[in-house]
Amino acid sequence: MKVAIFSDVQANLPAMETAVERILAWNPDLVVMAGDLVNRGPTSLGCLELFDQLRRERGWLPVQGNHETWILRCAREAPKTELEEQMRRFADWTYRQLQPRIAAMEDWPDHLCFHGGRDDTWVHVTHGTMASNRQGISLNVPDEDLRGALPPDIALFVTAHTHRPLERVLDGTPILNVGSVGSPFDGDPRGSYALLELRAGRWRWEIVRFEYDRARAERDFRNSGFIDEGGPLARILFEEWRRASLLMPRWRRDYEPAVLTGERLLEPAVAEFLAALD
Repeated sequence: MKVAIFSDVQANLPAMETAVERILAWNPDLVVMAGDLVNRGPTSLGCLELFDQLRRERGWLPVQGNHETWILRCAREAPKTELEEQMRRFADWTYRQLQPRIAAMEDWPDHLCFHGGRDDTWVHVTHGTMASNRQGISLNVPDEDLRGALPPDIALFVTAHTHRPLERVLDGTPILNVGSVGSPFDGDPRGSYALLELRAGRWRWEIVRFEYDRARAERDFRNSGFIDEGGPLARILFEEWRRASLLMPRWRRDYEPAVLTGERLLEPAVAEFLAALD
């Protein structure tokens, strides 16, 4: 049995198209998209339409990520304040792009399980953990923080969300983080996904890194309106993609508190933050 699992496309259509081409060439029995197909990038609608086609024609399966959760919330709830409208403008921009096809995301499950024919080969796939699709598993998360956040009696736990590929073990249970197709945060701009294969009753896996047309992806960012119309925070998201590095925690620590209290305006605070990076 061969299974491909990918996640965190983040509306990067050139990266997704390359990953899809490579996965199809491998000819898996099952493909799972583990969340965050959309948002944070310029081409959410194209990515959703491509995935929905693969779902209908080839049986590819979705898992809901935190960005699908957020966009569906944007569809239900308008911003409550002017500042909230400014800070979530990129998500509302995404929602407007997705609006004609938003129903295609509404039935995605939070978790997905499959096995290779025996009870000791169960694999559990989710975007984060059992606790939340926003709880990421990285090397620096202590074991005690993860106990109770993984299901019992499984052969492998597959997760994503952090945009960093990872393999670790918790109390004998292997954990595999498949990384990000469209916006890695480990300093390597290449996309990643995972290939699993059941051999002699045991799962084996590998993380695949791949190059794609980043020049085309950058043109999509600039020409789609995402940067110009997505509000100040869209510029930080673009910079995260460009550097293949996570920047939002630094923004939230050093600049966002003053913006939320009204001591600073959002636009100049983002400009200062980005200037300080260089």
